[in-house]
Amino acid sequence: MAKSNKAKKQRGNGAPRRAPALPGQVVLVMQGGGALGAYQVGVYQALHEAGIEPDWVIGTSIGAINGALIAGNEPKHRLERLHEFWNRVEQRAGVSGFDAIPALGTALAHMTTMTNGLAPFFSPNPKSWFGPHLQVGLEDAAYYSTAPLRQTLSELVDLDYLNDCDTRLTVGAVQVKTGEMRYFDSRDEQIRLEHIMASGALPPAFPAVRIDGEPYWDGGIYSNTPIEAVLDDKPRQDSVIFTVHMWNPEGPEPTSLWEVMGRQKDIQYASRAKSHIARQKQIHHLRHIIRELAKHVPEKSRNGAEVKELASWGCNSIMHVARLIAPRLDGEDQLKDIDFTPAGIDARWEAGYAEGRRILALAPWQRPIDPMEGVVIHDTAAVVSPLAHGVDGFDGRTK
Repeated sequence: MAKSNKAKKQRGNGAPRRAPALPGQVVLVMQGGGALGAYQVGVYQALHEAGIEPDWVIGTSIGAINGALIAGNEPKHRLERLHEFWNRVEQRAGVSGFDAIPALGTALAHMTTMTNGLAPFFSPNPKSWFGPHLQVGLEDAAYYSTAPLRQTLSELVDLDYLNDCDTRLTVGAVQVKTGEMRYFDSRDEQIRLEHIMASGALPPAFPAVRIDGEPYWDGGIYSNTPIEAVLDDKPRQDSVIFTVHMWNPEGPEPTSLWEVMGRQKDIQYASRAKSHIARQKQIHHLRHIIRELAKHVPEKSRNGAEVKELASWGCNSIMHVARLIAPRLDGEDQLKDIDFTPAGIDARWEAGYAEGRRILALAPWQRPIDPMEGVVIHDTAAVVSPLAHGVDGFDGRTK
């Protein structure tokens, strides 16, 4: 069950410990998924309490929002800002008074979110009430307005600090007219609120956002797991990459239309991440082969321009990919991504915290590896629903 408010108030932000040595830069990659993003914050809290701060955060949609809250604040303020955002977007309507039938309270909360929006996040767009064929322009062609999100982010994200690039931030969005994915990177350009909001502009719910005159939508409609941004980065470097997956591509066979819709969402937004990583694993393996082959070129030929060009395709970097996959929670369904109820947020936050602590305790990147492997995949999956079993050391979110 969700923790009581009293229990939540008793918990602090968690004192960071001395950071353990990790083999390379720390990268946090976060999917899109609306309310499921609370799982990401639990993972970050586990890292933070272990003394680990990401050098680079890559996110799409809610992952971009959480990423901006992390990269856009000093480490000592990050959990505080994350708590504030998620406390603001809670949907409390319909929650109380249904203790005997919690499913009814949750259904009412979901209906309230769909009809009234979430005041600090999105609000109904009256122009959508006149039908889908009304020519209102791209910025108004959506069921909701995200103007409230701009105000919320302006209060919680320090853009000056973010663009000082203490922690690198990359957010993904899709160019509406070309259908091409673009990653906006604080290493290469100034990140503004528009970039963060564009990454979360999921149509047809939310309107496109213009950046330098061009319209962009949520990157999740193209690639909801933006790990390619780090695996294709130049220059490549040793990394420990925590990829936070909230949509599970594997699941039981659905037996109803409602379950079919939920299963379709899981498959769609998992974005073939497993096959993408497997392909990158092959590519980086070939890069290591090229590195080794270059060593066998006679020294008199090794310094030639042509050989140097060919050898440049090789590399020495090793990237550890730790995949943290959110468990299925009791009673969740295809509306889980709009489950902003306090109980839903708490449960996913706790699940992320548990899985974050578990992967840190396992520390699989410390195990011996094949030196020919450029990408080493460490799969991890929780087997217990935190709704039924509390996590040792976790007393709920700070209110």
